[in-house]
Amino acid sequence: MLAHKTVEPDSKPVRSLRGPRAREAQAAGVGPESESKSGAEVFAVDQVDASFLESLLGYNARRASLSLVGVFMRCMERFDLKIVEFSVLSLVGSNPGITSRQLCQQLAVLPPNMVGMIDALGKRGFLERRPHPRDGRATGLYLTAAGGELVETAEPELKNSETRAIAHLSAAEQAQLMELLQKLYR
Repeated sequence: MLAHKTVEPDSKPVRSLRGPRAREAQAAGVGPESESKSGAEVFAVDQVDASFLESLLGYNARRASLSLVGVFMRCMERFDLKIVEFSVLSLVGSNPGITSRQLCQQLAVLPPNMVGMIDALGKRGFLERRPHPRDGRATGLYLTAAGGELVETAEPELKNSETRAIAHLSAAEQAQLMELLQKLYR
């Protein structure tokens, strides 16, 4: 990967370094004072060394997550849903009568945030509350007809989008990746 930063003659000036870094840069002959007036290169790296970061599980997980979250978000745009909203609808569709407390536990969402989300999805006509069949103090959540249609349409679209995004992995690699990721949070 190449990374270059240059200053064009008509561009804004480069922010100068201050303190110990400025003195170190000046001693090394780097910095605004050492540039030619023709807008010479400020710094250049032919090959970015990310070996330390790439040795960290968190860094790699985040990079992979950014890629797949982008796929998820593009797919959900047409439904005007955030990832967590879709996750709530999918879980309710697969678990009719699930409680908000169970959703909070499954999705690691705080109860006040979940209540607001459930209210918003209800106002959009996707969810409804009904008395819980076994616990008179709780209410169960159910998809409305519109919510059911949305989930029925969105789930296969999302699955297909994700499948295309990871098609460069073999079936065995996909299964292993899924198993290892789930092992980290279960």
